[in-house]
Amino acid sequence: MTNHWRDIKNTDLILINGANPAEAHPVGFQWFMRAKLDRGAKIVHADPRFTRTSAVADMYLRMRVGTDVAYFGGLINHVLQNNLFHDAYVRNYTNASFIVKEGYAFKDGLFSGYNADKRSYDISTWAYESIPPPPSPGEANATREGPATSGSGFAKRDMTLQDPRSVFQLMKAHYSRYTPEVVSSITGIPVADFKKVADLVGQMGQP
Repeated sequence: MTNHWRDIKNTDLILINGANPAEAHPVGFQWFMRAKLDRGAKIVHADPRFTRTSAVADMYLRMRVGTDVAYFGGLINHVLQNNLFHDAYVRNYTNASFIVKEGYAFKDGLFSGYNADKRSYDISTWAYESIPPPPSPGEANATREGPATSGSGFAKRDMTLQDPRSVFQLMKAHYSRYTPEVVSSITGIPVADFKKVADLVGQMGQP
């Protein structure tokens, strides 16, 4: 967290996962309660244990130990599939529009470039596709599409986010496996409860 505890009082939704701030951070937790009592913020607590944090949460989700990835993967999938994100911000200020090199893949739980003998990855296929570097200083009308890549040139971009090799589409495909039913089967959270949380998270994506 890069902002002050006090800033929590300005939030509309608080997701607490695998932590018990009501007991571990009783002084800081006052700002959670200020958000809840003054703004009507919702507190969602996902944890294998029912704690004092659970007691004041609007929703408590009992989840299996070690299933956080599936839980958050399901929330990400809900947001991406339903376009519940700040579109202008994602297009212009993240790497969502960057095009990944051909050859990148994810299959059977492994990314492309895995060497089973060395138990390590060759990450060359994970890089962005690049375009030629801009003209040297002094040349007129210098233009570029994105920030510098690890190689020469700059990252190629698709501002429509429709290219199948754009970071946005690759991420959308990657998280599509985490349907509410799959999330429930992994985490133990009932489908109906997970959908309620996903809807709350989706509401936060409105400008």
